[in-house]
Amino acid sequence: MGKNFKSLLVAAFSLGMMFFYNSSKAQDSVHHATEEHGKAEGGHATEGKFDVTKTILEHIKDDHSWHLWGHTSLPLPVILYSDKGFEVFSSSNLVDAHHEPAAYQGNYLYKTVEGKMKVVNADGSIDEAATKKVWDFSITKNVASLLFTVALLLIIFLSVANAYKRHGVKSAPKGFQSFMEPLILFVRDDIAKPNIGHKYAKYMPFLLTVFFLIWINNILGLVPFFPGGANVSGNIAFTMTLAVFTFILVNINGNKDYWKHIFWMPGMPVAMKIFLAPIELLGVFTKPISLMIRLFANITAGHILVLSLICLIFIFKSVFAATIAVPFAIFISLIELLVAFLQAFIFTMLAAMYIGMAIEEHHHHDDHEPHYHEPDVA
Repeated sequence: MGKNFKSLLVAAFSLGMMFFYNSSKAQDSVHHATEEHGKAEGGHATEGKFDVTKTILEHIKDDHSWHLWGHTSLPLPVILYSDKGFEVFSSSNLVDAHHEPAAYQGNYLYKTVEGKMKVVNADGSIDEAATKKVWDFSITKNVASLLFTVALLLIIFLSVANAYKRHGVKSAPKGFQSFMEPLILFVRDDIAKPNIGHKYAKYMPFLLTVFFLIWINNILGLVPFFPGGANVSGNIAFTMTLAVFTFILVNINGNKDYWKHIFWMPGMPVAMKIFLAPIELLGVFTKPISLMIRLFANITAGHILVLSLICLIFIFKSVFAATIAVPFAIFISLIELLVAFLQAFIFTMLAAMYIGMAIEEHHHHDDHEPHYHEPDVA
């Protein structure tokens, strides 16, 4: 009973911190919008209209700095390559003393516009031609969070592996090892074995990496303070990279039967084979695309929903709005904890399913006659 009560207190505290953090960030956006409106009205700070869309997009987009609290951010290294060579500088050079976007003079005059690095002219206009010559290899917030996750995964798996080396595989797991073992067995017994079959061991490193990488990034995205708060799984580049690796792994390991079922479906008339071939070939590409979009859309939608509920407080500016928005935001945050795990599970399970379909040994049938099985008659 005591442990359950402590767990409930920790969960309530975490959700409260999450709400407080998001509310504070939303209020910072309100003040920022008010200041901009005041400048437009002649330099006096007057209350402007709260821009919900801008506020939400500022929370979920990538950035060259990592927001901590208020106007305090952690500057990250900006790494650029252009026709004039490499240059590296701190992202703190891209904001002025009033926390407004500022131009930095490097090989070109740079400025961040909507979170992206742009080349600007002396008059402040964007030079699109010069911007196309610049390759941005910066350590952005999402990249820094991803590197942190990779380091965390290495620490976790190396410590667990060393524990098995010291105590043996047959000994009872202890400490953090006892938490990780059921999760690893879950991926093996409930995802890999049922979908891949007896060749599952070859693909376990990939499946474990994908599962824990997505899950930990999803959890960190819900943590309201540093080093959390980055929307890694809600970045289409991240989900696309995972989908591309899955696509390569599936099609490199696809056997002869797999490709035969795509280009020349067994057991079908020739006309139907010709008709099905382009559809099956299209399916080769739509499967990883569905993996990419599903993960991206679900995580992004969850963040937008929570932020939209919080923004209601600042739209209506009443205690009544807060009494409705806060419970709903907490409820959605609880669902997000479940979704964080489910999306890691679904992505890993579908990846294992596609691998299993590619390496499965099919029974050979007559290519000219479809096979029918008579139902059993009692």
